[in-house]
Amino acid sequence: MNASTKTLTQNTEGTASQVPLELLDSIEVGIAVLDRNFTVHVWNKFLENHSAKKAQSVIGGSIFSHFSEIDEAWLRTKIDPVFNLKSPVFIIWEQRPFLFKFTCNRPVTCAAEFMYQNVTIFPIVENNGRVERFCMLVYDVTEQALGKLGMEHLNEELKTASRVDGLTGLFNRRYWQERFDEMYKLCVRRGKPSTALMLDIDHFKRINDTYGHQAGDKVIQMLAALIKRCVRETDLAGRYGGEEFAIILNDSTVEDARAVAERIRQLAQRLTVEHEGESISFTVSLGLAQFSADFKSAMAWLECSDQALYKAKESGRNQYCIYE
Repeated sequence: MNASTKTLTQNTEGTASQVPLELLDSIEVGIAVLDRNFTVHVWNKFLENHSAKKAQSVIGGSIFSHFSEIDEAWLRTKIDPVFNLKSPVFIIWEQRPFLFKFTCNRPVTCAAEFMYQNVTIFPIVENNGRVERFCMLVYDVTEQALGKLGMEHLNEELKTASRVDGLTGLFNRRYWQERFDEMYKLCVRRGKPSTALMLDIDHFKRINDTYGHQAGDKVIQMLAALIKRCVRETDLAGRYGGEEFAIILNDSTVEDARAVAERIRQLAQRLTVEHEGESISFTVSLGLAQFSADFKSAMAWLECSDQALYKAKESGRNQYCIYE
């Protein structure tokens, strides 16, 4: 079949039908017919318009020579059932965003980097029952894909918002508590050491009363940023409430935790928060408690670190204490 052919002949279940190419050119679906060698025999207007390649230039050549973005080995394997089983195959955008890297020119989807496509490939059965050619239908599903991706992105943002404290970017208390309960159960099963660390800002009420709540928020944010720098990805850090923070140092003995606590204490002591021409300094107190099999619950473990924090404050603040 060449560029001057006026009909596409298809035989399905022994019934021959002829589809005028004028009809194929009028629908908003890409239609291509290829043979076993992947030589192109039909290339409709939709494909012409979106590929910027005229039918005359594509027909008679290999699809791979015209579209280098197509993975030849993958497509040949994908199409095997069309010839061997005479069954259609489907390529959906979630698995592979596109077969042909076409640009988008519709107003709704023009912001997309490329056209998302669903592709259906079905055999063309000849009168002798053999399959020597196949038809490829290319659907533009960019609008649907962007809608789904946008919804997934929105859901991810909502999920993050439900887990993260808006002021500090650390986990909020509810989500931190959920993760802490899981880590407690893991410690019970594995018996490996981990250490709970509670800390809060010394004389924080005085900061709020003297400089205002906006200044207090800046101090909290500065301390949260410091905590992020001092803990690992495997640790669990969250804002527990007000100026209080909770950290689980995973797979860390209390001796390991000493170094982290002292680093946080020293760095906090050196920080200065600028607010409306004022320089605000602050210190923190910390309480540490290593996991013990004697703890009957996650909260029992956390309460021990809180007791150590209380002791640090009672002992003069700007220090850490260990639960014993």
